Parts: sequence; C-alpha cells; structure tokens
Amino acid sequence: MTRLLSRRNLLSSLAAIPAVALLAACSDSGEKAVAQDAKPAAPADAMKPATPAAGKAPEAQGTVDMAALLKPGALPDEQLGKDDAKVTIVEYASMTCPHCAHFHETTLPELKTKYIDTGKARLILREFPFDPSAEAGFMLARCSKDNYFPMVDVLFRQQANWAGVANTKDALLQISKMAGFTQESFEACLTDQKLLDDVRSVQKRGADEFKVDSTPTFFINGKTYKGALSIEEISAIIDPLL
Repeated sequence: MTRLLSRRNLLSSLAAIPAVALLAACSDSGEKAVAQDAKPAAPADAMKPATPAAGKAPEAQGTVDMAALLKPGALPDEQLGKDDAKVTIVEYASMTCPHCAHFHETTLPELKTKYIDTGKARLILREFPFDPSAEAGFMLARCSKDNYFPMVDVLFRQQANWAGVANTKDALLQISKMAGFTQESFEACLTDQKLLDDVRSVQKRGADEFKVDSTPTFFINGKTYKGALSIEEISAIIDPLL
C-alpha cells in the first residue's frame, strides 16, 4: 500500500508528484491496483462501465459479514441517510480515482433522490486513498466537519483541476479557500499526523479485512460490487432488497 509519509513530507509531496501519478490506482474491472504499481487511469468518461440491460443487476463479486463491516474503525463513519434504512451501501473510494468521481457526479444524485432521501437506503463513504493527493483530499473533507460530503463533492467535481496539475498543494488550497479554509487552517489540517494515520488505518482495514483492492468498491447489504455503478445497476441491486 501507499508508503508512509511524515506530515511535512505529505505537504511538500503535493507540490512534487507528477500529474501522471495523481490519476493512478483505481479500477472498475476489479483488477488489483496499489500505489506502487498502479497504472495511470484514463478520464472517467472514457472508462464508463457498460450498462447492462435495464433491470438486470450486475453479479456480486463476493460477500462480507455486515456486522463486521459496520464495526467502528479509526474514524467515525460519514453517512448519508437514516440508520434504519433497509439497504446499507458502504463505498470505499479514492479522491484521485476518476471512476469514483464519475459515480459521485452521475449516479449519487439520483441514488440520493430515489433511495437515500426517501429513507430506503443509506450510504457510508470510507477513505481508500492510493496516493498522498488522495490522502490530502480526504483530510480536508474530514477537517470540514459537518461539510464532509459537500467537500467530497467539490473535490470530485474539481478533480481534474487539482489531481492532474503541476502543483497540487496550491490547487487544493484555492479550492479549500472557497470552502472556508484559511492558509493556516489548510496547513493545520494537512499536518495533523493523527488524522493522516487514521485515514491510512481506514484504508488498511478495508484492504486487510474486506479485501478492497480497487476503487470504487461497494458493499450492499453484504454483497461486494466493484466499479462505478450506474443508477440502473444500483437500482437493480437495491429494489429486490426493499
């Protein structure tokens, strides 16, 4: 997995990582991708998974124990939806993954309207960063407190403007300022060693306990699905569970 970096090195590395590395390490085909050997990913629109026939759910790629999956980890879970929803979706994502951005931009809004806002499903998002830039993005979202999901949304929508540029640190700073950060709070967030360690612990647990090896990976009521699910695909999975 990602080589450990000190808090100072994390900040400095954001200005030095080649753009090609920042778009690495996500797969919607389930093939293994880790920080040290991941290949650059193409833009999300060029790699959109094919949508199956209407009403046909994709085949699950395994199962997990939901009780174990939902046990508290190093960081409190960030959730959209009600605790008593019939369907629980746990997503492991990386902030620099184009497939994750594609899901959050195209599928999540409809998923939220159709299932989450109506109390039928809940979505738990867990951090699975493959590189220092993704770690930084998640740290900034965590430092946003109650604005975790809005910050995640902004960073995914602006992904091409910060994850593939020469100086990621400056690009993230400008986005963060629009979200209410100051230079001081931005740097304080990204030098919070405990937060960095906790984000890495969430990733390590996902890999070790639940065999997450690509992003996005979804666990829906205990079944595993890999790749940026379309609204048609995820609806076909959810509807029989209601």
